[in-house]
Amino acid sequence: MNDKFETVESYVRPSFNNQSKIEDIVAKILDKIKVHGDRAIQAISQKIDQQDAGYIDLKPFDDYELETGLKDAIQSAHMRVKKFCQFQMKALKNDSFSDEMGDFGFSYQPIERIGAYIPGGQFPLISTALMTLTPAHVAGCPQRVACSPSDHPALLAAASLAGATQFLHLGGAQAIGALSYGFAETAPVNLIVGPGNAYVSQAKAQIQHRTLIDTLAGPSELLIYANQVKQPEWLMFDALAQAEHDANAISIVVSESKGLLSGLQQLIAEHPDGQVLLNNNNIVLLHAVDQGQAIAFINDYAPEHLMVCDESLKSSLFTNYGSLFIGENSAVAFGDYCAGPNHTLPTAGAAKFSGGLSVHRFLKVLSTQKINHTGRGVLANISAKLAAAEGLTYHQKSAEIRKQLEG
Repeated sequence: MNDKFETVESYVRPSFNNQSKIEDIVAKILDKIKVHGDRAIQAISQKIDQQDAGYIDLKPFDDYELETGLKDAIQSAHMRVKKFCQFQMKALKNDSFSDEMGDFGFSYQPIERIGAYIPGGQFPLISTALMTLTPAHVAGCPQRVACSPSDHPALLAAASLAGATQFLHLGGAQAIGALSYGFAETAPVNLIVGPGNAYVSQAKAQIQHRTLIDTLAGPSELLIYANQVKQPEWLMFDALAQAEHDANAISIVVSESKGLLSGLQQLIAEHPDGQVLLNNNNIVLLHAVDQGQAIAFINDYAPEHLMVCDESLKSSLFTNYGSLFIGENSAVAFGDYCAGPNHTLPTAGAAKFSGGLSVHRFLKVLSTQKINHTGRGVLANISAKLAAAEGLTYHQKSAEIRKQLEG
């Protein structure tokens, strides 16, 4: 067994930048949709997915015939996600103040139309329906369009429970185009959220000049920071779980303990799937010389999921992550499904400047100002001087003319 582990100093996040072919394909799809609308969407869907684009009428959740245990799990997960969203909303208060210049304030307004993309695949992504639609519902967005190539009853049930007002049966880049440019009964949405494959992500990148998006999802990531653990087998399965998302997913374990890394390496290598993931660098074990070096690496890496096994460490030491899981009890899988905080998280280092999906993304902050007579005179003087310095003549005149009226 090799115990000469790679160091945090030498590790570089893999790059997946060769996207030119995908960019071109997606650009052509979106151009066709922009020019030919619904007809293009239907033709592309039939060609790529061999299915017609259309709508599925959602039934009340209780009317879906699902296995009892699954139905209960969906309801329980939705309850916890909704609870966390309501907790976030509780702190958001419209506010205002008045001073000698007038009245000033801000208010939160829900975005009117949102689209939630839910990928298809061999199994229904129930959790994605809950995580993308529930915060929109709690935020008060009036129109919530679920969009997926899947028509699995469990997915439809979850979308219904989470508050979808419409379900568009459509997938891929063409689905993002349909949401952004509009399709049949669906007006163009103002915000698109949800994960997807490289084509979906590229489509979101190309429409974000006209439609707000949540994030550009890259390969899934987990970073585990551990030095002493009671249940190393739990960590092995956490690493395996994250690495099974896709071929480029990465689970990293950072430790100052070569003994812990050696033991974990042996556990993973003995698992039927583990050695392949180690060989393909889907699971990577990294050594740090001390805590300072480990934390500096973690904050610079900015992982999507960060699991810190030492509960005595202050969470404030960690500044860049999508979601933080503290202690061995806090399985990332819990966060993926039902803990409450959202599982739609920034990847590829984007946690340095953004956080996970939340009710905040579905809200606009609107400011108001009402200037009184005193403010008119004082602010006119200030504005006129600044406008003159910037060479904006009519800005200056717009301010100065207000000084001419007394009282």
